[in-house]
Amino acid sequence: MEKLKVAVLVENHEYDVVGFQRMLNSFDDCDCYVQPVDLFVRDKRNQLNYDTVLWYNMNIPVPEENTPLRDYMENTLGSTAQGIVLMHHALLCFKRWELFTRVSGVSVRLEDGMFSYHQNTTVRVHVADTAHPVTKGLNDYTLVDETYTIGEPDQPDNRLLLTCECPVGIKNIAWARQYCNSRVFVTASGHDAQVYDDPHFRTLLRGALLWTGGRR
Repeated sequence: MEKLKVAVLVENHEYDVVGFQRMLNSFDDCDCYVQPVDLFVRDKRNQLNYDTVLWYNMNIPVPEENTPLRDYMENTLGSTAQGIVLMHHALLCFKRWELFTRVSGVSVRLEDGMFSYHQNTTVRVHVADTAHPVTKGLNDYTLVDETYTIGEPDQPDNRLLLTCECPVGIKNIAWARQYCNSRVFVTASGHDAQVYDDPHFRTLLRGALLWTGGRR
């Protein structure tokens, strides 16, 4: 079987490029192509040839009308079975946009006076759903990560996969859902190499890529 073809979208947020790429390279059954969001939404030649798309960007404003990003979000995203994975700061995209609420499964993402982030937080992760294909083979684990104070996932049809114990931040940190024709996986985890190098997180993310891409 051919490797899973993954578009990895980055933009508007710094990250450990080397550590992140090292994690992606560890997925032997995936070919991961890192690219800016702006390039991806303009790339009509390759855009729909990816099995799944990993969002690791932070485009906060709702895209303006008659732009490639707005057109993609409204007319292409979810139009096929191409998967969607939202990781960490991708959850903060598109402030107060109902469309992205339906994609992400959480309505309060980046609200004035509420949002905060907390780096180097000890997060004790509990696998709440061991039957889902994404969490196959995954046991409880502990991470040091950046946590977010945002709303808990609140949209209908969310399937909660991971919860956590941590001093600050949301307690429901990974879930699965459907957006139109696309399988969606969302995780609040994934700030830096402390997480990228963790074998449990790698198992989780690889499982998410394979499931959203139709391989599990």
